[in-house]
Amino acid sequence: MSQYLVLIYGDEPTYAAMSPAERADMLAAHRTFQQIAGAANLGGHALQPTATATSIRHDATGEVVVTDGPFAEAKEALGGYYLLEAPDLDAAIALAAQVPTPTGGVEVRPIQVFEPA
Repeated sequence: MSQYLVLIYGDEPTYAAMSPAERADMLAAHRTFQQIAGAANLGGHALQPTATATSIRHDATGEVVVTDGPFAEAKEALGGYYLLEAPDLDAAIALAAQVPTPTGGVEVRPIQVFEPA
């Protein structure tokens, strides 16, 4: 079995404008996905809005530069993730296609495993 990170992207202003009932519906949809995924769901969480992000880069001299805000500006922001276990990419995609994403989509990325030195 392989592991896949499912990155959930969406439109932050749309999420921010959701009513409490709409937020409850979204949470229920994610709970339903978690039940569908069952043991294949190894974990996941929602992320705070990009306004809470802190980015860390190294400049040309190697100095650390810390700035407020996301690493990259984008219309659709990374809003959460699931870590899934699946026999292959096709199975991971089939499962990830069921993640609720009313204002965006998901990206499926295989986890690269490094052997201990």
